[in-house]
Amino acid sequence: MPGATTAAIGDNRRGTQHSEGPATILAIGTANPENIVCQDNFADYYFGLTKSEHLTELKDKMKRICHKSGIEKRYIHLDAELISAHPEIIDKHSPSLETRVDIVATEVPKLAESAARKAIAEWGRPATDITHLIFSTYSGCRAPSADLQLASLLKLRPSVSRTILSLHGCSGGGRALQLAKEIAENNRGARVLVACSELTLICFSTPDESKIIGHGLFGDGAGAVIVGADPSADGERPLFEMVAASQTMIPGTEHALGMQATSSGIDFHLSIQVPTLIKDNIHQCLLDAFRSIGNTDPNWNDLFWAVHPGGRAILDNIEDKLQLQPWKLAASRQVLSEYGNMSGATIAFVLDELRRRREKEQDMQQQPEWGVLLAFGPGITIESIVLRNPLSRGLKEN
Repeated sequence: MPGATTAAIGDNRRGTQHSEGPATILAIGTANPENIVCQDNFADYYFGLTKSEHLTELKDKMKRICHKSGIEKRYIHLDAELISAHPEIIDKHSPSLETRVDIVATEVPKLAESAARKAIAEWGRPATDITHLIFSTYSGCRAPSADLQLASLLKLRPSVSRTILSLHGCSGGGRALQLAKEIAENNRGARVLVACSELTLICFSTPDESKIIGHGLFGDGAGAVIVGADPSADGERPLFEMVAASQTMIPGTEHALGMQATSSGIDFHLSIQVPTLIKDNIHQCLLDAFRSIGNTDPNWNDLFWAVHPGGRAILDNIEDKLQLQPWKLAASRQVLSEYGNMSGATIAFVLDELRRRREKEQDMQQQPEWGVLLAFGPGITIESIVLRNPLSRGLKEN
């Protein structure tokens, strides 16, 4: 019977399309604009750029924020030359959304391309072997969007399956990696390029009491990650296994963190309550994540940590709540110091820093086998991924 034959073929295909093992991170690339601003000089840079030197009290507050931020420098695309060409960007009475969108429509995919080429080079296979592309950004309001532009820049196959994530903010990288995990494990042989690229130009504004914390934290950057399951023996080298993933929303916190498109760009809101709200909910969120793999009593200090450095206060609160040893969040603090908060792209930098530190360690048997990735975004949303070090697992199995 034709119907029975078709059903049998379908069942057989479903049985063979899943991977044998978990999704793994196979390569990482990062990129930043050329313009560097030292945090000690940022208040002068920002208030000079916006012609707001007369707002002395607000400038002094910015200096205090920068001093306590744990940041040494940031990479920022916006500079005096761009402001001179587009003065409407610093005129809150003039519509500037179209100008900003025109700029980021070119620069966001270009920055993502730089990061992606580094990841593809490390991966060691041609870009045409990429089967899926996930692009996350809050810096775009146009279609065709950045995913299509990046696919063209990299000369990916016309049949590449593309997904765009918009306005996920700082959790965008974590959400994109979770989606990549699902794709890789349910489509045998899939190789997913995850790209996150952000420019603060889209939400840059003149000094305002309600936004000054964000302006003291955020920078520009792009991260790219190649994800695939069942790495081939002829060159693919897994850096991290993504064993389990979950997303948790903290009820009643929609007011604490958000973004809104306006005639003057993307207006962002960042409440001072965010670090405390994360601290109050992170323990249960982690317990739920590890229970999903059968670990009901994890020792947090036995793990390695890839935490989105949303700000120094967030890292301090997580460290305090979980009683982590001071060096456990060292990779996140290092990235915060060197780059600031690059929103969704930042988690790629943290993973890259983690793997560099791991490669420098002499005794691989002392490296933690298990770890966790955390990212935080509007909602407040917490993205969690349980990670595993394939090198430590291999040593223990042997």
